Amino acid sequence: MNADANSIPAIEVEKLQAGYDGDVVLQEVTFSVRRGEVFFIIGGSGCGKSTLLRHLVGLNAPMAGTVKFFGQPFTHAALADRRALLKTFGMLFQGGALWSSLTLRENVALPLEEYTPLSAREVNEIATLKLAQVGLGGFEDYFPAEISGGMRKRAGLARALALDPEIVFFDEPSAGLDPVTSRKLDELILQVRDTFGTTIVIVSHELDSIYSIADRVIMLDRAEKGVIAEGTPRELAANSRDPRVSEFLRRLDMAARPA
Repeated sequence: MNADANSIPAIEVEKLQAGYDGDVVLQEVTFSVRRGEVFFIIGGSGCGKSTLLRHLVGLNAPMAGTVKFFGQPFTHAALADRRALLKTFGMLFQGGALWSSLTLRENVALPLEEYTPLSAREVNEIATLKLAQVGLGGFEDYFPAEISGGMRKRAGLARALALDPEIVFFDEPSAGLDPVTSRKLDELILQVRDTFGTTIVIVSHELDSIYSIADRVIMLDRAEKGVIAEGTPRELAANSRDPRVSEFLRRLDMAARPA
């Protein structure tokens, strides 16, 4: 890939308006995500974080505005072009979203069977490799109910990585995990980025993860229905004059203070 191509953001969002059944949740949302960046979408409950994510990946159609991946239009693209772009990113949902009736290997194999002409043997080999990459070697024939919540998240990540995506989206990846397991998942996310150059987009309100692995963040606000801050979490915590931003990002400091 040449230097000019590398200068094109992985994701460009311009004046996005999002909502459901005519009810506007977000409006005039504009931001970009650089290639190889760990980018967080943060904010309090009900601010539209998951709504934005669903509209980015095409699960819901925006009311207005555009989304581009690697400079290519996605929002209004033809079906064949959208399908090609969908193959460039993976998605890890909150609970892992694994099929309970399938083994871990069969779950990881699904996107390979759907989007590639690979043989059954090749699909099996790649699914086994992806599980090994997330530390689940030896668990290929386990069912989701037979493993822990943290392991299910890892299996979901293995499936998200099945097609070697250039972007992986995460919806509250630490939800339901204990602090140690959450930290290990953060480390795995960084390992994926560093090993494969993957662009990472994470919806989260977990400050430990935000401060540990985020390169940049945007913060959404329910009342504003949009972005109220953008930058590195530490810079925003130290310098933002908006009390909504500083209070959200200083919760760890406040929690550590003696009563």
